[in-house]
Amino acid sequence: MLKLSHETLTDRAYAALKRALTAGDFAPGHALVIRTVAEAYGISPTPIREALQRLVAERMLVLQANRSIVVPFLSARRFEELTRIRCALEGMAAGRAAQRISLRQLRELRDITGDIPDAMERQDVNAYVHLNRAFHFGIYECADSPILLSMIEDLWCQVGPFFTRLFDDAAYVPRANDLHRVILERLAAQDADGVAEAVALDIDTAAICLAPHLENRAEVDAL
Repeated sequence: MLKLSHETLTDRAYAALKRALTAGDFAPGHALVIRTVAEAYGISPTPIREALQRLVAERMLVLQANRSIVVPFLSARRFEELTRIRCALEGMAAGRAAQRISLRQLRELRDITGDIPDAMERQDVNAYVHLNRAFHFGIYECADSPILLSMIEDLWCQVGPFFTRLFDDAAYVPRANDLHRVILERLAAQDADGVAEAVALDIDTAAICLAPHLENRAEVDAL
């Protein structure tokens, strides 16, 4: 029973760390100190250590020569590939969601888009990134496709740490919520192709703003 309980705690730590990566809680280059992370989550270091090792094995995190575990940078080439895959998979999930979403779920998504302008006005990038994640995953969870959802989450673990840089682009901020409204309209109309197209455009628009903030190849290789 102790072993089962321990494994569950490790799984919960792993899930919490993945969620933090997707929500931009850790920036590229951020070093994850086991004891510090364990204290933040209120658990012992062992499940955190095992969760971090699992994320390193999955290439979500990087183990450096000095044994520190860090959030990796992305090369432009890798970021472009991730963006293409995200457009395909997230568009697919949104298209499925359009055929399955309930009125209650639509209301919840509208509430999220209603909270985003306040975060933008306050220049609260943390709040915006968390709301953005809630909006997108609120849609993808409606697709009722656990494998697809897991694949999308893995992609977000790699790009999520860069999302806080969106507010570095002054032109992006005023229109950060515009495509969310388009996505909602097409979801409400059960327009599977239209919502897939809008989600892909949302991803591409953000990617254009993020591209200048990617690290160069030499810095990536140094990790």
